[in-house]
Amino acid sequence: MENRIAETLKILTETDKEACETVRVSENEPISNKKRLFIESYGCQMNFADSEIVASVMREAGFATTSDAENADLVFLNTCAIRDNAEQRVRTRLKQLNVYKKKRPGMLIGVLGCMAERLKAKFLEEEKMVDIVTGPDAYRDLPRLVEEAETGQKGVNVFLSREETYADISPVRLNSNGITALISIMRGCDNMCSFCVVPYTRGRERSRDPESILKEAQDLFDNGYKEVTLLGQNVDSYKYANPNDKNEIVSFAKLLEKVALISPELRVRFSTSHPKDITDEVLYTIKKYDNICKYIHLPAQSGNTRVLEIMNRTYTREWYLERIDSIRRILGEECGISHDMIAGFCTETEEEHQDSLSLLEYVRFDFGYMFSYSERPGTPAAKKFKDDIPADVKQRRLAEIIEVQQRISTERNKKLIGTVQKVLVEGTSKRSVDDFSGRSDQNKVVIFPRENFKKGDYVNVLITETTSATLRGRAVVEEEIAQLA
Repeated sequence: MENRIAETLKILTETDKEACETVRVSENEPISNKKRLFIESYGCQMNFADSEIVASVMREAGFATTSDAENADLVFLNTCAIRDNAEQRVRTRLKQLNVYKKKRPGMLIGVLGCMAERLKAKFLEEEKMVDIVTGPDAYRDLPRLVEEAETGQKGVNVFLSREETYADISPVRLNSNGITALISIMRGCDNMCSFCVVPYTRGRERSRDPESILKEAQDLFDNGYKEVTLLGQNVDSYKYANPNDKNEIVSFAKLLEKVALISPELRVRFSTSHPKDITDEVLYTIKKYDNICKYIHLPAQSGNTRVLEIMNRTYTREWYLERIDSIRRILGEECGISHDMIAGFCTETEEEHQDSLSLLEYVRFDFGYMFSYSERPGTPAAKKFKDDIPADVKQRRLAEIIEVQQRISTERNKKLIGTVQKVLVEGTSKRSVDDFSGRSDQNKVVIFPRENFKKGDYVNVLITETTSATLRGRAVVEEEIAQLA
């Protein structure tokens, strides 16, 4: 049993990174006489989008980004607080940065984002080398805080806003492949899941005005981008009322349609959906437009209604499965669906864990982000419940969830052998310069020979082999597609 668990948990490594512990660093801009800014971003896509806002703010203050932390004048770590492991990685990274700072005493180090918001000024006491602590709603204040830090003062701003959306700031596209981009459409979260720190680190929900979103998407398309992802902690609760006409309400479905209408050549994705809010109107909008990707990330967190209730997810197992049935009914079996699942939440019984496994079997997700429960200080769950599931039980349950999901992912992918998938070329494959990599409509990674294609091309790829995580194939022309049909 132990060997099987250890082997299965190897799968978690990549899942963990992708879900909440991915790290991205800024790229080199022409420095000339500018100061050098290094940004390292941890966590979710929202953090990556925020770092692009930060880079824009600091560019106006005379900084250019660099990928060289050791020789930077200013280092920002944009942090994640959703799991303890993510925070420990940041603390380990700070120890490494402190070595650079001792060699270059003028270097300033700032901690931004959710971890900064959670710990606030306490962080300066715990990590003496940190000069600046800034929450997600205070990035406009960074130039002032940097100026203060340059005089030897510590800079702190963790004010949470009910209005800030950064709608007027044009992001600097860090780590850009020039093809895909993130667009934040709203900030904050009102859901108050008992295990989650996000409402406390990102504040209340507020939606960005649609005109600024459409302008950003149009500008991206005009500059050669072929895909945008609309981001929010809960995109389905997006709602913008025209201040000049309160009866004019733009829902998420309407916004999705407006972005899709920019061009049929602009792919549109979105994340994340909440099971209590995703509507048939959104699903029919996805169905109506070929350039809205047929893929939905719909976190389940548990397959048991009692556990969902103490998680404060505000839906039941039956509600979740009804939403899944609606997705399948409206968008078809080929629509990609992914999930989040927590193993070993407080008081979870073995029978309730089995309900999560049976949910995976019923839905047949394409992939998922799977974790054992990590207690976060200050959350309702930490205050109300004892983290009473032993670590070895959590790990065993997590291994079983991963094992089931890997099998289902493999089976779902094998069904695609012999089909033709439309793939947007995003860049060279990590394993071979002779291959290109891109994603299908359903958000599956597809590898194929590069031939004479280039980044940004849409390529019809005949799938010839698969793993649980990747599809592989070859490009086909219209005549061959007709023959295959």
